[in-house]
Amino acid sequence: MHRHFHEHSERGFHRGRGGWGGRMGHHGEGREHGRGGRGGRFFGHGDLRFVVLALLDEQARHGYELIKELEERTGGAYRPSPGVVYPTLAMLEDEGFIRQAEGEAGRKHFEITPEGKAELERNRPGVEAVFAKIDEASKSAGPGRPRIGRAMMNLGMALRNRMGRPVSPEELDRIIGMLDDTAAAIERT
Repeated sequence: MHRHFHEHSERGFHRGRGGWGGRMGHHGEGREHGRGGRGGRFFGHGDLRFVVLALLDEQARHGYELIKELEERTGGAYRPSPGVVYPTLAMLEDEGFIRQAEGEAGRKHFEITPEGKAELERNRPGVEAVFAKIDEASKSAGPGRPRIGRAMMNLGMALRNRMGRPVSPEELDRIIGMLDDTAAAIERT
């Protein structure tokens, strides 16, 4: 039994199946999570599904690892949201192209199945074209962008973790001071 997922876009909900070989749907292309406020689509119709298959062909991964890998490979130009990646994984699993694998406790790792490998091979020219686009995005992003993006994410996670616990007024002032000092140091660089 196949679940049907829908992709939300600026124009509403889109339904359907299709894509390369007629088997893969269009779900999961997502929007750029705008570095520099850009919007629009990074991947074309059905592309993200094949990128996920190709990444899982390299090694078993969980959803967050796929998100991080795509962000790194595009030089920070594209970071799919969990709301795009996890339904894509569920659909690929329903279609028998991936399956859950042994992984860290509490995280679903996925690996490609023989059927997924065959589907990937049948669509190799399209997959290579998508990875060429990813390489181009990475080159145009510049050499330091992935590292800066990672550092910003680390800062955001540290703040969320720290602010999830009780904070005294003095501690809050110290945190704000560190952030302001860091911002001023970056401006001077």
